[in-house]
Amino acid sequence: MEKRHKIFVAINLPGDIKKQLFLYSQKFLDLPARWVPKDNLHITLEFLGALTDMEIGEICVAVKEVAERHGSFTIELQKVLYGPPLRQGSAGQAQTIPKMVWVEGKKSKELAMIRQDLENTLTEKISFIPESRAFAPHITLARINAMEFRQIEPEEVPEINEVIDLAFTVESIEVMESEMRKGGPVYTILESHNLNN
Repeated sequence: MEKRHKIFVAINLPGDIKKQLFLYSQKFLDLPARWVPKDNLHITLEFLGALTDMEIGEICVAVKEVAERHGSFTIELQKVLYGPPLRQGSAGQAQTIPKMVWVEGKKSKELAMIRQDLENTLTEKISFIPESRAFAPHITLARINAMEFRQIEPEEVPEINEVIDLAFTVESIEVMESEMRKGGPVYTILESHNLNN
């Protein structure tokens, strides 16, 4: 059987932004969560799943085409909070256990356009079904251990709702591979494509 690779398209963060965001792992040490290593912090544009080498080649061509059609732009990071937003469960009760701690970015026209272009181009190249929910840029900082989180008394749950003011310029988009290793996932940049500055 042909080997498949877990592939996603992402925006990587500058080193100084990664450093500042990683400091939150020291701030909430009591939280039952697995913090994302500093080097793994990124914004996922599209998660493509398990692909063959041939499909990866097609993806790289598609991402290059998209990058050439868009100029660099700025992403503003606004909040550190629990995510995704808690919603009503299937039985009508509210979901009370957050899945992650994440950074919320400001929605922007440029980001929406590049993602829409990616979806359209990738749908033509491979059998790819885009996510139906609206895209909001975010960076996962930690994944919560739900079992341990349930054991915390409600009044002792750390409140995480911090307003931040960070911004960076996006100059490239990357095709990345996720490999599960003993210590957690390792992300590798397969190809980086500069935006048309």
